[in-house]
Amino acid sequence: MNAETIRSRNDRELAEKLLSDSFVSNVIDQLNRAEQDGAGGVRRRLLATSVRLSRSMAPVLHEHADACAERLGLDIPLELYVYSSPSFNAACVKPEDGRLFIMFSSSLLEAFSDAELRFVMGHEVGHYIYGHHDIPIGYILKGRQKPPPALALQLFTWSRYAEISADRAGAHCAEDLGSIARALFRLASGLTGDVIEFQLDAFLSQVDEMQTEDAEPGQGAPMEDWFSTHPFSPLRVKALKMFDDSELAREGGTKTSILEADVQTLMGLMEPSYLESKTPVAETMRRLLFAGAIAIADATNGISEAEIEVFERFFGKDAFSDKLDIEKIKTELDERIAHTRDEASHGQSMQVLRDLCLIAQADGGVTNAERTVINHIATGLDLSPGFVDCQIDCDRELD
Repeated sequence: MNAETIRSRNDRELAEKLLSDSFVSNVIDQLNRAEQDGAGGVRRRLLATSVRLSRSMAPVLHEHADACAERLGLDIPLELYVYSSPSFNAACVKPEDGRLFIMFSSSLLEAFSDAELRFVMGHEVGHYIYGHHDIPIGYILKGRQKPPPALALQLFTWSRYAEISADRAGAHCAEDLGSIARALFRLASGLTGDVIEFQLDAFLSQVDEMQTEDAEPGQGAPMEDWFSTHPFSPLRVKALKMFDDSELAREGGTKTSILEADVQTLMGLMEPSYLESKTPVAETMRRLLFAGAIAIADATNGISEAEIEVFERFFGKDAFSDKLDIEKIKTELDERIAHTRDEASHGQSMQVLRDLCLIAQADGGVTNAERTVINHIATGLDLSPGFVDCQIDCDRELD
């Protein structure tokens, strides 16, 4: 299994979309011109502010680096650095002069086990392997010219999926889910020793509680989650557990399509709720949900009482009326799909599609005609039909 095979599908697809965005392209062009004018000196700054770890100084760390480089197909020399800090941290710095740089905090190197270090090393190398440096998210978000709000949300969503890809690269190197989970637990808690006994199931239960809180319409991720570049650590562990159980990590494991759909659903916990938000994007999403729900419900033998009941869970009591011009609403569906695709983030589009799948299943099943409408909406939103299949067909419980 090579590195590209295990990359998160949403990371890849969102990166391609962002790299084709004119605002992002302009920032990249500006940075490239600055580099050509000599505004570089990354290695010079590293040498001035941290300690370069040679093979003789850190032979075991270099062994981990060599193993990760071979496993992930790294094609560039590595330089390792350590800097003084009580916080656990590591970073992969954009290459310069044909060399890749990885920095570690002193506390991380002292506290982490060999397997935990292999995970961290693989994670950082993964960022380079997957071209994550090609999208300068920090410059885009902090530059003088602010990106449009929809683009900013797309950047944050992509960044979280980029971390999922890097985590998979780290897991591919470490091959030890327990150590990986402990590493992420340490990063989240800041604990250095054995004062607390780490329990994987208890750590993952935080995700189950988040999903319970978010289960009802109108409940969603708090605003600080929307603008987080990293997934919440228990979510990362849950996503890695899904990866570890998949065919990408073990023979006979869960199909990749199911893995990616499950991870999408999981990551939706960090996307904003649109049912109560007052933003223009949320209004666009609600308009699509309304038209999509009508079109799906009307696709087979008219709209049932069960479908009306679920419909009114989303839009309020008496939202459905005999006075609705159903045919007119259906003719507006494609326009509403296009507006949502253009204005909403990838994760936000997924939320609408997920809720439409829920409405479609209200009367106990999904007919071929209803599935055709849902797939039409998914295609219009640039979402994978596999996501629809898993929302409708896969019978899964949280583990």
